[in-house]
Amino acid sequence: MSESLDLALRGGDHTLPKLLQHWASSTPDALAFREKDLGIWNRLTWRHYHDTARRFALGLLALGFRRGDRLAIASEDTPEWMFADLGTQAIGGVVVGIYPTNPWAELQYIVHHSNSRFVVCGDQEQVDKVLDAIARHEVGLPDVTRIIAVDMKGMRLYPRDMLMSFDEVLELGDGYAAASPEQARAFDDGIAATQPDDTCMLVYTSGTTGPPKGAMLSHRNLLITTDQLRTHFNLDQHNMEVVCYLPLCHVAERAFSTVMHTMTGGVVNYAESIDTVAVNLREIAPTVFLGVPRIWEKLQQGIVMRMQDAMPLQRWAFERCFAAGKALFERTEERDGERTLAERLHFALLWLLMFRNLQKFIGLDRMRCGFCGGASVSPEVLKFFRIIGLPVYQVYGMTESGGVIFHQHERARRLGATGTPIKGLNWKIAEDGELIVKHPAVFKGYLHDDNATALTVQDGWLHTGDVVALAPNGELMIVDRKKAIIITSGGKNISPSEIENALKDSIYVREAIVLGDGRHFLSALVQIDYETVGKWAQERRLAYTTYRSLSQLPDVRELIDAEVRRVNKLFARVENIRKFLILEKELDHDDGELTATQKVRRGIIGKKFAREIELIYGGGTA
Repeated sequence: MSESLDLALRGGDHTLPKLLQHWASSTPDALAFREKDLGIWNRLTWRHYHDTARRFALGLLALGFRRGDRLAIASEDTPEWMFADLGTQAIGGVVVGIYPTNPWAELQYIVHHSNSRFVVCGDQEQVDKVLDAIARHEVGLPDVTRIIAVDMKGMRLYPRDMLMSFDEVLELGDGYAAASPEQARAFDDGIAATQPDDTCMLVYTSGTTGPPKGAMLSHRNLLITTDQLRTHFNLDQHNMEVVCYLPLCHVAERAFSTVMHTMTGGVVNYAESIDTVAVNLREIAPTVFLGVPRIWEKLQQGIVMRMQDAMPLQRWAFERCFAAGKALFERTEERDGERTLAERLHFALLWLLMFRNLQKFIGLDRMRCGFCGGASVSPEVLKFFRIIGLPVYQVYGMTESGGVIFHQHERARRLGATGTPIKGLNWKIAEDGELIVKHPAVFKGYLHDDNATALTVQDGWLHTGDVVALAPNGELMIVDRKKAIIITSGGKNISPSEIENALKDSIYVREAIVLGDGRHFLSALVQIDYETVGKWAQERRLAYTTYRSLSQLPDVRELIDAEVRRVNKLFARVENIRKFLILEKELDHDDGELTATQKVRRGIIGKKFAREIELIYGGGTA
């Protein structure tokens, strides 16, 4: 990377399309993407990335796309997502990401609210949602003029008045460029006209407490935060390789698979699906990995379950090595991981005997740095990976902050904390404990919602809505969301997330929701982990057929009761769970109980499970 480009990135003085153009011209044949098709990982170069984005952009211009128009993308993660994203931005458009798991009503809200004129759909399922939104809703989608489908399978007989294929748009782009030299230059001219403070994407919040809001983000917002991670961890074209598996409409995945990618010129590998992440990690062995808490929990769970099924000698070896590694970790953690020569030799022996194989088993044996963000996570989860030698750091940020604004590193790695601020961040803690920040990365506001913008950003200060504290070493610690803090009838303020994370440390608990606001004791709704509890039941020859029948077994209740009692010992009496109820169904995004990023919608839970909550607090049997 040239020195001038590096300096520009540090100030956010660049745009994503210009970075794409830089790598396509300086390293055209370098690997940009890998995508698995029929068991083969296909390779795509930076030249291919740039040229396809150009063809798509020119195709949009042929269809009447204008600077400032908005294009929505509802698709799984694919290279076409990126081609449409950067191609649209290059001609001055704004991209609106939509979770592929969103039902048609949520898609309708976002497409209509954003005034998107074009919608790129990954497959027939997403096209059907758009058509449903047009036909089944009284408002419809009056702004939409084109639906562009990447995979046309199953749609041969669909009306083609609005629908066309992604390939047809590329062919239109070819014809547009061939028509005249001026039109052929439209893409390059468009890139040259892009400015760092242009709005390049709308990211809709997950909507845990109300309808999603469209956060307007500029190139500068995204580049200036992500560059802090790039420079601190010395990431470049030779050592930055990631697996793309979170929805690309989520700002965390966008930060790594789009922003970090175009900043470093590294490699993005597309997971086949969220369900195959574990397999794809072993195939790719990325050097950088971002995981939401649930992913790290599943990776830990995979190792634990594998060891439970291992031969007695293997299980004994794992237990001995892990116990030795834990003792070594605890001795050195107060020194920020600094080890004496004897301790380094001790760990090297444990790595050779056991930890090397565990790292390879989950596909992270090449990982330079791992990050955990997106929601609160139990310190025990991060501790597990650090014991086996994987550097996993907690990060903190939000859509409105343009990405990560606090992160851990080699010298700030306290369990339960979330690191130190990025350079240039002004921050303070309000009287009520809320974190407030000011930085060029702070977003441009919410689309069509000046009132919400004014409440969130006051005199340039972003009110994050997170209650925080400082650890003894100066790192930031996230207590909870302000709206999630429980105030009991006795006036005690309690953070539910810490208790919930402790419950989810159990391999048998998938989700836990602590209740008690305005009540005289705490309770919990518990969703068991169907896979692990099912395996536990099979080993004891307990009969069940579905999640519901499994959840209602008396033996399962005793199993969860033991886990609740274990957790209660970790907290003060006022923070103990007095009663709990095992949910008869798994929480689901389609039912509105979870956001697309698997966060619990507490307001919806209170309404949908009012009968269960009444059983707990109304004197019934729970």
